[in-house]
Amino acid sequence: MQLTDAREAGLIKQVEELYLSAFPKEERKSFARIEKNSKNGGGEILAIKNSDGEFAGLAITVCSDDLVLLDYFAVAPHHRQGGIGSRALRALTERYRGKRFLLEIESTRVAATNHEERRRRKAFYLKNGMSNTPFDVNLFGVEMEIMVNACTVKFSEYANLYRRLMGDGCLEHIRLSDTAPANGAK
Repeated sequence: MQLTDAREAGLIKQVEELYLSAFPKEERKSFARIEKNSKNGGGEILAIKNSDGEFAGLAITVCSDDLVLLDYFAVAPHHRQGGIGSRALRALTERYRGKRFLLEIESTRVAATNHEERRRRKAFYLKNGMSNTPFDVNLFGVEMEIMVNACTVKFSEYANLYRRLMGDGCLEHIRLSDTAPANGAK
C-alpha cells in the first residue's frame, strides 16, 4: 500500500471520479477548489495504491499550522473489505506525524437513512486509533462528529482551519452542534 501525490502519479482523474461518486453532493467542495488549495500548499490530494500499484482510493487533506484535516477519505469499491483502508489510515497518521490529525464524520447521533453506514464508519475509525472530541459541529448544514488521532483540538482551532481555507465568510456556516453529549464524553 502506498500514498502518492495524485497529480504526479497521473491519477487525478481517478481521484476526482471516486470523489464524486463516494461523497454526497451536499458534503462535497468544488474539486477545482480542492486542487487550488493543494497547489497553494494548503493540503494534499493523495492517491492510495494497493501492493500491485493499482489505484485503490483517495485521501484529501487540508493543512494549517500544525493541524491536518483528513477532509475526504475513500477506498474504491472493488478494494473494500481487504484492510487497505486501515493500512492507508495508518500511513496517513505516519505521514503527518508531529501534526495534530483530525477528521469529520457524519453524525451518528441524528436520525438518518444511512445510520448503519455512519455507525460502521465511526467503528472503523475508532478501531484504527481515532477518538472523539468533546464537540460536534454543524458544517454547512450537516451534523458532523470530529475525531482526532492522539491529540486535542479546540472548536476555535477547527473553525480557524476552515477560515484559512475558505475565508472569513465561511464561519457563519460552521457552528457548534447540540448533538454532542452534555458531559463532553464520547
